[in-house]
Amino acid sequence: MIPVAQARRRILDGFAALPAEQVAISQADGRVLAEDVAARVTKPPQDVSSMDGYAVHAADVASVPAALIVVGEAPAGGAYGMALGRGEAVRIFTGGPLPEGADAVVIQENTVRDGDRVIVRESVAPGRFVRRKGLDFRAGDIGCAAGTRLGARQIGLIAAMNVPWVMVTRRPRIAILGTGDEIVNPGDPLGPNQIISSNSLAVAAIVREAGAEALNLGIATDNEASLRRMIAGARQADLLVVSGGMSVGDHDLVRHVLGDDGLALDFWKIAMRPGKPLTFGRLGDTPMLGLPGNPVSTLVCGHLFLRPAIGRMLGLRDDGDGEDRAVLGIDLKANDEREDYLRARLERGEDGGWVATPFAAQDSSMLATLAQAGALVVREPHAPAARAGETCRIVRL
Repeated sequence: MIPVAQARRRILDGFAALPAEQVAISQADGRVLAEDVAARVTKPPQDVSSMDGYAVHAADVASVPAALIVVGEAPAGGAYGMALGRGEAVRIFTGGPLPEGADAVVIQENTVRDGDRVIVRESVAPGRFVRRKGLDFRAGDIGCAAGTRLGARQIGLIAAMNVPWVMVTRRPRIAILGTGDEIVNPGDPLGPNQIISSNSLAVAAIVREAGAEALNLGIATDNEASLRRMIAGARQADLLVVSGGMSVGDHDLVRHVLGDDGLALDFWKIAMRPGKPLTFGRLGDTPMLGLPGNPVSTLVCGHLFLRPAIGRMLGLRDDGDGEDRAVLGIDLKANDEREDYLRARLERGEDGGWVATPFAAQDSSMLATLAQAGALVVREPHAPAARAGETCRIVRL
């Protein structure tokens, strides 16, 4: 068995960012940038007002009250096209460009309008209520770097930079294969010795949440012909994920079949719980990740290994393990030689920090506790007993 950190490193070393494709910014939500995005315009393009009021020479209102002649208006989208003389003011609105010569804005609440005159009741310093040219960004500035996953904030910025198209990494295609005579799809007739398949659907959800495309190949029965026929559907995939069939039982044929078909096995079995029978290798040009058959093991390994692999294919700048710190809510016994990932409730303590309380039952077949968990408490191999209130490592879900 190899350590978890070594398994993760060897898996990630098997992947690189996929080729780029161009998409409209309106279709780029959730995609990962393959190239830096630079502004095509300057914002604001010139000095503009940040408030409704009057554009003035600050020196003209150094002593108040001060009476100024109103010579024009500068609405947003319009402009006063002449230079502002001394003793003059221009009615201006938020976003309106400052006329030449003006260096400040008096907000309208501090003025009284009297025909073509305005009485200013409060002084302003130069630059007051003025958004300087390029305050937000200037043409050529990098607004979003390659490796950034685009959300609402980034898309808003890119649109404001006048960039209608962006280069993003192609979505990875992840083929998912379930195995075993004993499993059936939800809703199908259930035999006396069969169980309902949840692994393939759960793995597909992980794949989509991570930003990839899920190609569900279905469930292969425990015979070589069925496995070979269904695995053939992964030839165009960027990764084949197999759930189950990787252990040492007489009916676990996947490693045998893939070995005959040219599987180059990197490792099999890691020192973790749940998830010991994790397999990684390459079937021709297609990487293959073999997940354990137990549903909790599948999901935990999917979170710890599959998601980062997808992140690497997407070119994400951060494909970290998502670890955080919390304090234990209960005492824990000493650990054995396998790195343990305990499903735990995650709550805020009185000081605002995280408190992680592992569930009493941690059997790898129990999905209900995983669905309720907010984190996995990480216990290193041979970790000594720990007391409630001590700091622990967690992986937030």
